[in-house]
Amino acid sequence: MNKFFAYIKTDTFRKNLLIAIGSVAAFIALIFISLRFYTRHGESIPVPGLKGLPVEKAVQILESQGFKYQLDSVYLQDKAPGLVVEQDPDPNTSVKLNRTIYLTIITRNAPDVDFPEITGLSFLEAKTMLENFALKLGDTTYASDIARDRVLEVKFGGVPVKKGQSVPKGSKIDLILGDGKGASEVDLPDLIGNTLSEASFALRGSSLELGAISYEGTLIDTVGAKVIKQFPALSDSLTKVTIGTRVDIILSNDPPPVNPAP
Repeated sequence: MNKFFAYIKTDTFRKNLLIAIGSVAAFIALIFISLRFYTRHGESIPVPGLKGLPVEKAVQILESQGFKYQLDSVYLQDKAPGLVVEQDPDPNTSVKLNRTIYLTIITRNAPDVDFPEITGLSFLEAKTMLENFALKLGDTTYASDIARDRVLEVKFGGVPVKKGQSVPKGSKIDLILGDGKGASEVDLPDLIGNTLSEASFALRGSSLELGAISYEGTLIDTVGAKVIKQFPALSDSLTKVTIGTRVDIILSNDPPPVNPAP
């Protein structure tokens, strides 16, 4: 032990100790400097603002400043194709050289969507459905139908379109809606030979009204009595009447008269 203490007091020990300390310090400094050089510590540049620029111009700026880039696309209605709409990282963010900048651009081609079923829906329901499928409402026209503001037919580019058919996203869809009135005229039914209940049912089915009811001849059975005449009468010159027209009938237990042959 005495020899050890004697040794550490010698110049040789102090010299070797200083050399060892210096070597360790030099090694640590070398690693630190190498890491700073490798990672370019402190060397960063701001990300340029690229939103709203054509993609060609944005790529040119990135390449001139030493950035890498990666492109993604999205379709937006009423926006010019080829423009940058998103970027990551955001403008003016400090990043290192060779950083990859992610750009989202507007695609030039609209993707297709499967057309939804909107026939029979109300106007508001159909409009909401079109918006949910990124489609636009085009022209609306009306046709005779008892259902008001119900979709009767759907057209794209003047051609009927059906459920499941592929149409470009953002397309204008034209709707044909019911006017709530229906046809102004309907076929006049032939009531001759019908009972009262049968004639009444036929008139309701044709959107006509039962008018005056009268009887002719010897009345035996009112339930079994049948129509022998109606006014207006169905003829070659009269086959249609206005909706709601009142039709008078004459009932009898006798058979209807036979028209003489012409």
